[in-house]
Amino acid sequence: MKSALVTGANKGIGYEVAKILAAQDIHVFMAARSLDKINAAVAELRRSGLSHVEGIQLDVTDQQSVDAARIRIGEKVPHLDILVNNAGISGGFQQSALNASIAQFQEVYETNVFGVVRVTQAFVDLLKSAPAPRIVNVTTAMASLSLAADTSGPTYHSKLAVYQSSKAALNMYTVNLAYDLRDTAFRVNMVCPGYTQTDFTNHQGTSTVEEAGQRIAKYALIDADGPTGKYISEEYFPEPASCPW
Repeated sequence: MKSALVTGANKGIGYEVAKILAAQDIHVFMAARSLDKINAAVAELRRSGLSHVEGIQLDVTDQQSVDAARIRIGEKVPHLDILVNNAGISGGFQQSALNASIAQFQEVYETNVFGVVRVTQAFVDLLKSAPAPRIVNVTTAMASLSLAADTSGPTYHSKLAVYQSSKAALNMYTVNLAYDLRDTAFRVNMVCPGYTQTDFTNHQGTSTVEEAGQRIAKYALIDADGPTGKYISEEYFPEPASCPW
């Protein structure tokens, strides 16, 4: 049986991705900072008939927590087939490039950038043991430099200096990660789920959680000829290879 780790899986898009993968008979480790919250999410999915789900405490900002999760998962499975780095924070909605504090930048980067690096580096050995490993880093169209600078574009007036720059940094990390793994069976991509109706957006948006989950899961399940090192935002760009950044 394949196995997957999804961070930030106690609710929203992460929960939906875990649900989709578990329905594909993949054993999904659902991770979150709060063990109580993730166990409640696991129980809900099990009540719906999805038995291949398991909760694990993992705080992406805490190296000891990440290392402990790696040990625990390594004791349960010989390899990890899928990693979905979904955990992320917005940092609030007052993020002027002139006025955002260094503390705001540090807090958001700790989760959105350094957290992804921590988790990826901790689990890459388990992923390398899988025959066809997949990594999906959850990004946003707001991190597209082309869209952000396009005065007539759909995101031009949506400016969150801290959040957008953190996801832009995540995108560059993803490109470099895919490059490092270019001669392997890995497929590594960054995927925007769309402007999704979750707690993260105060339940505003143009995409449902179900649609967003499908967009992420699609690239966690791609076959050997699927893309790698690509920025994918199906809400704005239909073809990953032609996405402007």
